[in-house]
Amino acid sequence: MAETRLRDGVASGARLAASIQERASVAGLAHIFPPERYPYPRAEILGRWEELIGAGEHRVLIAERNGEAVGVVAVRRGWLDGLYVVPELWGTRVASELHDAGLDHLRSLGERGCRLWVLEENARARRFYERRGWELDGTTRVVPYPPQPLDVGYAIRL
Repeated sequence: MAETRLRDGVASGARLAASIQERASVAGLAHIFPPERYPYPRAEILGRWEELIGAGEHRVLIAERNGEAVGVVAVRRGWLDGLYVVPELWGTRVASELHDAGLDHLRSLGERGCRLWVLEENARARRFYERRGWELDGTTRVVPYPPQPLDVGYAIRL
């Protein structure tokens, strides 16, 4: 089994993180965002990553296997803002390693809790977080991309 290496993702730039997110999203969210109806919002997602990385308040980690970037996590005080793994490596613990490293970073900052948003209809991601102790916090928001599905909020004590 290949070993996963985590490295700082800020220096890698937004394009790499956005590319990983696109691969994961296209594979896992087609039932929410059918690509024939809703083209993937590349420019908006790249802009979001540029903002995340440029703000300087995020810890971004890239997971690599065999020298290839295969996952990304972004955390900031109190929030897990993104966790994506390329679909070929779903179920291989890469996501778990990224998740744990992100929360460990928040703990090192003295954070006592963390929140995140997950698409309501993303059953795979919801199971992933719930298995790790995340609980629904009762909040929702409308996602800005058509067809404007709902995000549900989760929280965990650190």
